[in-house]
Amino acid sequence: MIPYALTTMPVRRKAQPFDHPDWLFELKYDGFRALAIVKYGRCTLMSRNGHPFLSFADLATRIENALMPRSVVLDGEIVCLDETGCPLFNDLLFRRGTPTFVAFDLLFDGTHDMRHERLTDRKLELRRILGTTTAPFMYADHLEQFGCALFEKACALDLEGIVAKRRSAPYIASAEETTWFKIRNPRYSQWVGRAELFERERHREPVPGWHSCELACAVERGRNASL
Repeated sequence: MIPYALTTMPVRRKAQPFDHPDWLFELKYDGFRALAIVKYGRCTLMSRNGHPFLSFADLATRIENALMPRSVVLDGEIVCLDETGCPLFNDLLFRRGTPTFVAFDLLFDGTHDMRHERLTDRKLELRRILGTTTAPFMYADHLEQFGCALFEKACALDLEGIVAKRRSAPYIASAEETTWFKIRNPRYSQWVGRAELFERERHREPVPGWHSCELACAVERGRNASL
């Protein structure tokens, strides 16, 4: 049975990319980390802090329709993509595009708890489940062993970076034991000005976590009004 309370696998930082045969490497998609929990024909999108993404109700409906009648829990990223497939964070934040769910892991398939399986086995089953499904999904493909080459490509394409994951590891909620590491592109252009955008008092948010976006949108509207 799929539990009601789930925690995303933490991602820690590494300063430099690396190559290793026991690891696989994915592009890091700039968006909102989310669990897609599909039960009894209904999908709930949950943030990594355990709060529902109520503002993505349309995406949740598209996900449940695409996976009907399956019950699953997917880990992924909510993103808005341009015509080349590159994430546009501000389009996502200010709801200027159609969101996509980039799926990179499978926690539950029906009553089967996949979290104890190897990452490579979970990703293989995830790809099978998604099959030829396109919108609203994108499967997060990976490169085995050669993290440095993928990182160089990510930087050349002005992407946020890569994520390194131990290929044989289970899915765990412990930050101390996690085997997922992000390596960020230090010249990523979409980081410019973002810290200033999210500089605010947390207690003003109706729900903890900046996924609510209400204050950020108000800031952006105020800036536009002053131009």
